[in-house]
Amino acid sequence: MKRLLMLIACASFASAHAQPTFESPSPTAGSSTSETANQMADKAMYKEIQYTNANKPGPALVVIPGEVKSNNASFTLKFGPNNIADYAELELGKANFRILERADMGPLLNEFQLAYTMGDPQAARKILQKGKFRTTKWVVKFDILKAEQVAQAESGFDGRAVGALIGIFGGGRGGAAGNVAASSVQTGESTGVWIIGMRYKIIDANTTEQVATGYSEEKMELGAKSTSVLGFSSGASGGLTLDSLVQRLIQKTVWEIDNKHK
Repeated sequence: MKRLLMLIACASFASAHAQPTFESPSPTAGSSTSETANQMADKAMYKEIQYTNANKPGPALVVIPGEVKSNNASFTLKFGPNNIADYAELELGKANFRILERADMGPLLNEFQLAYTMGDPQAARKILQKGKFRTTKWVVKFDILKAEQVAQAESGFDGRAVGALIGIFGGGRGGAAGNVAASSVQTGESTGVWIIGMRYKIIDANTTEQVATGYSEEKMELGAKSTSVLGFSSGASGGLTLDSLVQRLIQKTVWEIDNKHK
């Protein structure tokens, strides 16, 4: 009896401290369309990366906002340098690098960015010897060099032409029924592919010289398909979002930094 009570207590403790789960309030929850949409969404959800040297502490670093060099309006409206730097801080922290908060550095960070981007390493070095910058070994930045839709493909079937032929050659009631059935068939499919490229730079905080650099690309596929037969229709659309793709690029580049440069 005592053993049973202990098991119940342990189970209650575990359930009380389990990660919370939430139910969907959608009226279509549990339906076939819900299952299809959720299966697609599951593939786009955030997945943690196991960094090779995560058990080894990395040097102190600060992530400075990089540049978004793409001319694509959809991307530049969605993302700014600070969004990318936020993702980078998250992943570098998981890889066991010591991250110095940008917010804690105040105007010094802006002064360093200005001096560095203006090509004045002497002024940049002076700033790095002040305040919390003095404990920094690396300054890291991530730039988007490419964000463009590179491919688009479409296919479909319109049954009206086939239905017309059945009506001409079929004759009789069977031909009329075949005409209606074939004419009602409509299918369509469209896919677009983007390529987004990210570069990282590691800068020595004492000399402002470049320690390492790397570049990685990922594809983002967006698709939609629909079918309609005799008034019954089905369709689906989706794909990886820009947010998810940028975060995956950050994970790839942080994995390389952790694996090659720690």
